[in-house]
Amino acid sequence: MTVQRADARRNYALILAVAEEEVAAHGADASLEQIARTAGVGSATVRRHFPSRRALLEAVFSNRIDALCARAADLVDADDPRAALLDWLSALTTYATSARGMADALLQDGTADADHVNACSARLGGAVDPLLHRAARAGAVAPEVTTADLISLVTGVALATEHHPEPAAEANRLLALTVRGISPQR
Repeated sequence: MTVQRADARRNYALILAVAEEEVAAHGADASLEQIARTAGVGSATVRRHFPSRRALLEAVFSNRIDALCARAADLVDADDPRAALLDWLSALTTYATSARGMADALLQDGTADADHVNACSARLGGAVDPLLHRAARAGAVAPEVTTADLISLVTGVALATEHHPEPAAEANRLLALTVRGISPQR
C-alpha cells in the first residue's frame, strides 16, 4: 500500500471539496480546469488524483453518499421514526437538487457506469432501509413503500426541478406533496 505525502492528501481533499462545489454550481459538466484554478493547483495535479472526469465525479458522489449514509446512521434511533425518515429524505433531496448530475447518477438506466450507479443506490438503500422499516412499523409510512420507491421519487423530484429558478425550494415542496402521498390515511 502506498502512503501519500501530506501535501498530496491535502491536494486530494481540496480538489474534491472544490469539485463538489463546482458540480453543485455547474452540474456534472463542471470544468476540470476551473476546479484546478479554484483549488490553486495545476490541471496535471487534478489528473494525477483523478485520471478522468468520471473518476472525479465518482469521488464527489461517493463522498456525498458517505455523508448521507452517516446521516441515516445518526437518525436510526431517533424518537420519531417518521421525522427521522423525512429528515433523511430532505437531506437526499437537497443534495440531489444542488448537485446536478447526482440524480442522473442515481438512475439505473443500464449505462456504462451501471456498476457504480448500482453501488451508490445499494449504499443509499442500505442506509435508509432501517429508517423506512422503523417508520413503517410505527405506521408512519404505508407498508408497501420500498427504499427503491423513495430513491426513485427523490431522483424524479430532483430531475423535475433541475431548471427551476429555486430548485431546492421547489424540490422540497414537491417532496412534501410526495410525503402526503406515501403516508397512510388517518
